[in-house]
Amino acid sequence: MLRIADLNVRLGRAEVLAGIDLNAAPGEVTVILGPNGSGKSTLLRAVSGEIAYAGSVRLAGHEVAQTAPWRLAALRGVMEQASTVAFPFTVAEVVRLGLQAGIEAGEEIVAAALAEVGLSALAHRPIQELSGGQQARAHLARVRAQVWHPSGHAGPRWLLLDEPVASLDIGHQLEVMAILRRFARGGGGVVAVLHDLNLAARVADRIVLMAAGRIEAAGPPEAVLRDELLSRVYGCPLRVGVAPARGPWVLPPPIEVGAD
Repeated sequence: MLRIADLNVRLGRAEVLAGIDLNAAPGEVTVILGPNGSGKSTLLRAVSGEIAYAGSVRLAGHEVAQTAPWRLAALRGVMEQASTVAFPFTVAEVVRLGLQAGIEAGEEIVAAALAEVGLSALAHRPIQELSGGQQARAHLARVRAQVWHPSGHAGPRWLLLDEPVASLDIGHQLEVMAILRRFARGGGGVVAVLHDLNLAARVADRIVLMAAGRIEAAGPPEAVLRDELLSRVYGCPLRVGVAPARGPWVLPPPIEVGAD
């Protein structure tokens, strides 16, 4: 279980997060939504142990700020919003870095992680030669290799991902979402920051909507994706509908173009 209580984060003199209370369960995909500057990435960085915080963040019973890095690496894999590789590593070598960071064993995991994201044919290419979308999928494979099995001897593992589909076309977005769903169905926990409201509605078991460093609403998609709430948080009129067997979808207003 991920349990966050009275979480506060300051970056310099600015209070970025205030009074965050949140639970996320293994076996579910939790999606964090909100406009730019709402604190989504900062929240994920605090949960991953990257930045200091006040309050409590407990992952699988461990207070993150007091847990050794090697133990955290065995519990969760983190995919940041932007990942760069300074050296001319091949794609397979980058994925192997993830394997070495965790406690998984077996070189076959590298090949399996590459196959999962559709990059087997590019395993021996330098990662800098790949497109932005291909590099993002390679880093997802790296994180998956770190926590390949959704559950281990210490309990559920976690994937913490900041905009994992931002640079992907729609087909690869859906493939990545399917990977996250399978990980959750296997007993792991997933917390992902997304910007696409419709993609969140499609994949999330639970949505957390943030604004100005606070949680505005949290719950199943149908409870959070509501016209008046989304319109207020995003500062523009949004309309939510429900498709049979597919759940909610969100439409923005039409774009009006003035006459010359």
